[in-house]
Amino acid sequence: MKKYHYKTQGTCSSDIYFKIDEENIIRDVKFERGCSGNLKGIVALCLGLDAKDAASKLEGITCGSKNTSCPDQFAKALKSI
Repeated sequence: MKKYHYKTQGTCSSDIYFKIDEENIIRDVKFERGCSGNLKGIVALCLGLDAKDAASKLEGITCGSKNTSCPDQFAKALKSI
């Protein structure tokens, strides 16, 4: 299992820590800062998913007037590995 760290940009959360197993499955996700309830929801929905599938579902989601969001930043993090 590999551990990753991604520094977010343009969101309330500042960092994302996550683990992906040998089969590209998301096994753990932790966001630092941000809206706790929303982030817990993202984590609950993404655990056990293939990283590429999760990234394609989360990519492009915006938050208010921002052109990104915590889910979008997680998609960017997943695509960066």
